[in-house]
Amino acid sequence: MTAEPMELEHKYAALPNGMRLHYVSVGSGLLMLFVHGFPEFWYEWKDQLAEFGRDHRAVALDMRGYNLSAKPAEVSAYKAKHLVEDLRLLIEHLGAERCVMVAHDWGGAVAWNFAVAYPERLERLVIVNAPHPVTFARELRHNPAQRAASAYMNLFRSQKAERVLSEHNHARLVRMTLDAWAANGGAATEGDRRAYLEAWSRPGALTGSLNYYRASPLHPPEASSGELPPQLDPAMFRVQVPTLVIWGERDEALLTGNLDGLEAMVDRLQVVRISEGSHWVVHEQPARVSSLIRAFVSR
Repeated sequence: MTAEPMELEHKYAALPNGMRLHYVSVGSGLLMLFVHGFPEFWYEWKDQLAEFGRDHRAVALDMRGYNLSAKPAEVSAYKAKHLVEDLRLLIEHLGAERCVMVAHDWGGAVAWNFAVAYPERLERLVIVNAPHPVTFARELRHNPAQRAASAYMNLFRSQKAERVLSEHNHARLVRMTLDAWAANGGAATEGDRRAYLEAWSRPGALTGSLNYYRASPLHPPEASSGELPPQLDPAMFRVQVPTLVIWGERDEALLTGNLDGLEAMVDRLQVVRISEGSHWVVHEQPARVSSLIRAFVSR
C-alpha cells in the first residue's frame, strides 16, 4: 500500500520588511525550504514537495516579484541583500531555527549569498545549476564562451524585455522552459503549461522577475559601456555550510566552467554532474534530483 498524497497548503507570510510572500507547505519535521529560479515559481518544486513532505516540513515560496508574492516597483528592491532578508524572515515566520535550503538558478544565487550571511541558519545547502558569485564573476570577466552564453541577460535587463517575452502568449518563455525540458527527456503536461502561463500573466510578475537581472551587477559587458562585472573577493563569499551542487552539464546558459575552483570557496562540497541534464534538470529528472538530495540530507 502507498500513503495517500498529502494536500499542499497555500499560505501567505506578512514579513516585517513589508513583503507579503506566498508559499506552499506540506508535511512536518525539519524545514526544507525550496527556492525557485527564473522564470519559475513555487510550482518548480512540486515533485520535491511530494517526496520530502513525507518526512520533512517542505516549503516552496514564490520569491518577491513572482506569481502571488508582493511585487515592488523599484529595481533596487531586487538587490541581493533584500532577497536574502526575505528568506531569513520567512524562516523566522515559519518558526524554524535552521533549515535545509534547496535552490535553483536565481534562487541559487540568493541561496549562495544566504549561506555566506547566515550559515547558522542552515543545516545543509543544495544548489542546482546556479553558479557561486565569485566563479560567475570570474567567468564573465575572463571566459568569452560564458559571456556569449550570458548575452541574453542584457536583453532581459533592457526596456523591451517585457514585450519580447510576453508577445504571442509568452511564446519565448514557453520555448526556453517547458519546450526545452520536454525536448531533453522531461514531461511538460498541459496542466504545467496552464500553471506557468497563469503565473507569468499576473500583473507585474514579468517585470518583477526581470528586475532580478536589472538589479544585479553580474552580467556580461553591455555594448554601451563595455564595463566588466566586478571582481569579487573570495574571502568575502566563503561558504562553510555542507553543500551539494547538482549540475546539468547541458546547461547552455551557465557553463561548467562555473564549477572550476568552487572547492576553494566551499569548505564542505560535493558536486554531482549530470551529463545528460540541462539547466532544467529538476524537471527532466525529478526522481534523480530528489534521490541525490535525500542521500545528501540523510547523511
